[in-house]
Amino acid sequence: MLRPSKLADYATVIMTGLAREPDKLRNAADLAAETHLAVPTVSKVLKRLAREGLLVSIRGAHGGYKLSRAPADITMAQIIAALEGPLGLTDCAAHNGRCGIESRCNVRGNWLRINLAVQRALEGVTLAAMAEPLPTPLAGEVPLRRAQTQGV
Repeated sequence: MLRPSKLADYATVIMTGLAREPDKLRNAADLAAETHLAVPTVSKVLKRLAREGLLVSIRGAHGGYKLSRAPADITMAQIIAALEGPLGLTDCAAHNGRCGIESRCNVRGNWLRINLAVQRALEGVTLAAMAEPLPTPLAGEVPLRRAQTQGV
């Protein structure tokens, strides 16, 4: 199963909340209440996102966090990379030399192709798009419940 870590998932939830009011300073406690996540988890994610330049941190009694740029200028690829590092579906797709059979592998090129496709897909979805509710499944998609019952 290809899936982001829980922290990367939480980062998307937190960033989406911030994107709905991009100019408003928000603190960890408020974001935790809004997202139903634990305050320590929200604090940890906020600090990492700020360290990676996706958020601005303002200290003081009336401080908090806000997006460093417009939601349309932040991609899902950037958010996930801020928490997990560069995208790599396999070791060889992310870093050269980490796999013992890399030089003799006959599927490495295909993994690199798949990795690039996923990277481009994540780069194509902005935080602004994530902040908008998706009313219906995209064309050609099978709703999750139906897919589960049909073994898809």
